[in-house]
Amino acid sequence: MLNQVMDFAGEVLPGSCAVPPYSEAAFLTELGDRLRSSRMRCDLSRRELARRSGISERYIAQIEAGKGNVSIVLLLRLASAIHGSQPQAA
Repeated sequence: MLNQVMDFAGEVLPGSCAVPPYSEAAFLTELGDRLRSSRMRCDLSRRELARRSGISERYIAQIEAGKGNVSIVLLLRLASAIHGSQPQAA
């Protein structure tokens, strides 16, 4: 599962070419764009992603709009949901 998360992080997390000073707003916008692209590539609706990840559809919409400051744990849940595995409880 860690490999799936790492692959997803490479797909979704911007910043591989980020050079300080960077814009947090631009980072969140790009993160949202990449999440939307990954979701659509897997043919998932926001509703289905919400159901699989346990994250509200509204919050997923905020993340995709670049408005949600998502935690690492939520990224893990999104990655697990997009790649078809269930997240493991801590």
